[in-house]
Amino acid sequence: MRFYALFMVMPSLVLGSARVQALEPAEPSPSSDTPSSSHSAPRFRPIELRASAELGYLASLSHHIRFGQDGTDFDYVGEGGQDTLFAVSRLSVDVSFHQRHTLVFMYQPLRLDTRVVLERDVTVYDQTYAAGTPMALRYDFPFYRASYLYNFARKPGRELELGLSLQLRNATIEFATLSGEALTSNRNVGPVPILKARWTEPFSHGLWMGAEADGFYAPISYLNGSDNEVIGAILDASVRGGISLPMRSRAFVNVRYLGGGSVGTSTGDDVQGDGFVENWLHFLTVTLGVSIDL
Repeated sequence: MRFYALFMVMPSLVLGSARVQALEPAEPSPSSDTPSSSHSAPRFRPIELRASAELGYLASLSHHIRFGQDGTDFDYVGEGGQDTLFAVSRLSVDVSFHQRHTLVFMYQPLRLDTRVVLERDVTVYDQTYAAGTPMALRYDFPFYRASYLYNFARKPGRELELGLSLQLRNATIEFATLSGEALTSNRNVGPVPILKARWTEPFSHGLWMGAEADGFYAPISYLNGSDNEVIGAILDASVRGGISLPMRSRAFVNVRYLGGGSVGTSTGDDVQGDGFVENWLHFLTVTLGVSIDL
């Protein structure tokens, strides 16, 4: 709740800061031989903790899925109700050590629930849903991500970081009739190793901008040692710009591309149908965010 409460107080912080600055009398400019506190180096802290929260909307640019070699290539945007905007949020905590090493813990909920009437017959594995059937569709794909970054920049406030992430996917994809007569549910949990990069550049007057990217493309069997012939990919890339606020906090606007998917055949006793799945998505999110140094 603390993360979301920051969104409620952010406008008051900005207005309050502007009012205080307007009421305070102007101070004489420091002489050339007097150090200015506004340009002094920040106090060194061996361990720094930053909490961040984002809230905004998600647009599905393209999203196709197919269950089974003979299954229907289902277009979530064109026929599955994903042609509207969805609420989206993201929470993260950064723990930095000696301004060089950073651990990032992030949680991204991602749940798209829609209701539609099918325009054609849709086959999901061995189940065929007839045209005209009212359907409840769920695409629930939240993920948790832990990252390590090393900062190569030497300028205080600047970040030029490279590292690795380990993401845990927790997927539930369902096709269900509103009458409750039929349900196809596909569930999957598994780790995903990812490469990560992050850049932040500070400017004058508390302004700053940055970018961040997590991504990989590889045969999943090479990553987890399984016999599944599945190709997987993900790209989570964003650009952001913001301003520093009182109380060691910052506000920012973030534009993010979130895309990827997988294609291949899984094996095992719990696999439905022939085990084939093809799922590719391209999402765009626009969020307002706040962060605070604790």
